[in-house]
Amino acid sequence: MPHSPEEKRKVLARIRRIRGQCEGLERALEAGADCGPVLQQIAAIRGAVNGLMSEVLESHLREQFGHAAHSDAERAARVAEMTGLIRSYLK
Repeated sequence: MPHSPEEKRKVLARIRRIRGQCEGLERALEAGADCGPVLQQIAAIRGAVNGLMSEVLESHLREQFGHAAHSDAERAARVAEMTGLIRSYLK
C-alpha cells in the first residue's frame, strides 16, 4: 500500500476515477447503450485498474526491496510474495 501522503492521494484519486467510470458504465447499461461504446468503457476501466495495480505493485516493490534483507530466508520470502502477486496480476 502506498505510504507517503502523496502516493496515497494519487491512488485514492485513481480509485475515485475508476468508480466514476464504473458508475458511467452502469448508467449506459441501464439506458440500453450500444455494445461498441459499452465495450470501450469496459476496456477503459480495465486499463485504469491495471494502472492502479501497477502503481501499487511498484510502491510495494520499492518498499520490500528498497532495503537489504536480514537473512536469506527473509529475502526468499520477499521474492516468493512478489512472485505470487505478479502471477495473480497477470491472470
